[in-house]
Amino acid sequence: SFFCLFLGVCGDEFSVLRSPQSVVFRDGSWPIPGERIPDVAALSMGFSVEDDLSWPGLAVGDLFHRPRATVLVTVKGVDKLALPVKGISYPIENAVPFSLDSVANAIHTLFSEETPVVLQLAPSEERVYMVGKANSVFEDLSVTLRQLRNRLFQDNSILSSLPLNSLSRNNEVDLLFLSELQVLHDIASLLSRHKHLAKDHSPDLYSLELAGLEEVGKRYGEDSQQFKDASQILVDSLQKFADEMFNLYSGNAVVEVVAVKAFNSPLTRKTRSILQSSQSKPENPYNLAYPYNYNYSVIFNIILWMMIGLALAVIVISYNLWNMDPGYDSIIYRMTNQKIRMD
Repeated sequence: SFFCLFLGVCGDEFSVLRSPQSVVFRDGSWPIPGERIPDVAALSMGFSVEDDLSWPGLAVGDLFHRPRATVLVTVKGVDKLALPVKGISYPIENAVPFSLDSVANAIHTLFSEETPVVLQLAPSEERVYMVGKANSVFEDLSVTLRQLRNRLFQDNSILSSLPLNSLSRNNEVDLLFLSELQVLHDIASLLSRHKHLAKDHSPDLYSLELAGLEEVGKRYGEDSQQFKDASQILVDSLQKFADEMFNLYSGNAVVEVVAVKAFNSPLTRKTRSILQSSQSKPENPYNLAYPYNYNYSVIFNIILWMMIGLALAVIVISYNLWNMDPGYDSIIYRMTNQKIRMD
């Protein structure tokens, strides 16, 4: 499995919270086009993309070890989050809507028999897409607004431990924001009960879209104490979620963050029911180039070094044959000379 957490705010900042040593993000202020964010996620997982990405922020990394998971969290309604200094951030240009459907399609194509975990969720819109083992792992995950509200008022919810400050338990906007944080907590909690899924060979994908902070800003204003408190609570929750997911995948996960004030245009997409457990094989609707699997780099290196070894062997043998002394080195000539002397 491969895991990467990516949080996005389309328009201002793309940040990497956690990443393994096999995925190298360079520290710099190179702007990344908003429409190429899915390609960054795909390349970091080792998949091919249709168009070359000439963005210097992502280095080649270790071709033999790719992350076991990718998690993309899109935060709407804010252009910048006060994320920890240890992370790496890049400005975003052309903040258009994006999705990881192409990455999910590549995973389905290459690992259809291994049923990897694929979860795409937008709680505020009740939009959910679960495929493979995600249907069994996250079958108890709250996905509708009613389920989210009921989940918040259970004994083991985040309300019992989270400092609400100026936020209220009685306001619907505040509850929507808090319910999204509950979803983050529940995803990590449910996955911790199925740790074996984080150790298999198929990459996993998590794509989450959070709009609660945007609603808090509309309700109270972006200069309000409620918005400031919600922003800080969100940052703390995201960092905790990133650390938990990173640790569940034994450090082999990329955790990224994108913050977007507002998308330039609406995003239309197909959704999938949480109750649907089977999926027909996709027909590559994105016209993607044929992606290679995890054995590609191994087979490539075996063939490459074998050909180099054979070429060197031919050169060495040819050199020695060319410089051989027939009267001294060849057993044929030595035996012939001895027979002539005997006669």
